[in-house]
Amino acid sequence: MPKQLITARREFLRFLASSPLLMGQEPSPGLLQKPQDALNVMEFEAAARAALPPAHFGYLTTGVDDDVTVKANHTAFGRYQLRPRRLMNVSKIDTSIELFGTRWPTPLFLCPCGSQRAYHPEGELAAARAGATRQTLQLLSTLSTYGIEDVMKAATRPVWYQLYPTSSDAVAERMVKRAEAAGCPVLVITVDIPAGRNTETQKRFAALDKRQCDSCHGTVRKFGARRPMLDGMDTTGVTIYNSAFTWESVRKIRAYTKMKIVLKGISEGDDARVAVDEGIDGLVVSNHGGRAEDSGRATIDCLAEVVDSVRGRMPVLLDGGVRRGTDVFKALALGARAVGIGRPYLWGLGAFGQAGVEAVLDILKRELHLAMAQCGTTAVAEIKRSHVVAG
Repeated sequence: MPKQLITARREFLRFLASSPLLMGQEPSPGLLQKPQDALNVMEFEAAARAALPPAHFGYLTTGVDDDVTVKANHTAFGRYQLRPRRLMNVSKIDTSIELFGTRWPTPLFLCPCGSQRAYHPEGELAAARAGATRQTLQLLSTLSTYGIEDVMKAATRPVWYQLYPTSSDAVAERMVKRAEAAGCPVLVITVDIPAGRNTETQKRFAALDKRQCDSCHGTVRKFGARRPMLDGMDTTGVTIYNSAFTWESVRKIRAYTKMKIVLKGISEGDDARVAVDEGIDGLVVSNHGGRAEDSGRATIDCLAEVVDSVRGRMPVLLDGGVRRGTDVFKALALGARAVGIGRPYLWGLGAFGQAGVEAVLDILKRELHLAMAQCGTTAVAEIKRSHVVAG
């Protein structure tokens, strides 16, 4: 055997001997270097953690109390299995949906997540541009670090505005009217945090952060500081939470806006039926990504009850724990009109900016397309409850 061939053979055997695949181990590719290399959206989490200051990543990842609901939101999807169909013509798949008269190419939407400049200098603008290139609905948080007018320009299509009612009716009214003047067609009122929350994980991460925080946030910790939607308002004594917010409060808001009203944070059939009686236009089954209460009840487990209670009289959306296109499919099968993502696109934003958000949306849409094909559904309207079974 020629000497060169013997040497090459030895090198190859040495490679095999050290191969993690031969040894029964998973390869360790390390952190993502480019968003397009991601195989799934979970890979963006480690990349974001490496890129962000500990306190900022802690705010992104935290739930409340023991984070039981954060975990439940995702793991609960595993209790629902798909029922594949065979020998169906699935050569053409249509993932589009309609919401309040607007057609969207995908049932995905970007959840209203505040403080996005904590993850990337372009924050909500980068997310809006990603939503524009992928024609995906964006909901803008009250705690946005850019004003609604700038975000609307970046999005190129109307975004929905999410409202924390705050403890001041006057402050809430000014924000609502500003959003309406900017062209927002839908107001999403968050109702799942009436009296604050206990974010232990956030506090643990913050304790690891040795930076001088005042250089980022300033020395004044007043509600509304560095929040453009609250510019020019006197927020002295105002808090984000309003423990006195009731159905009567919702009626007051409806009286001074023509925007559609959607309530975010509904998880019980009784509340859904009241919403129908009150003339609410839509609901989001949500527990704030596990950041509202530590009930341990996943949103996917609440969805069917809410859908059955409204009996088709309004669209029901869902967020919480979505990590796969199959998760999106399961939510659609159980009656959701659209499905929101929060942490996954923020991981992408923190790691790679706009390109990261786009990659996350691309992965989920691709996975949804595959799930629809496996189940023999060529349009979202064809996805029915019979396509999933609870295990």
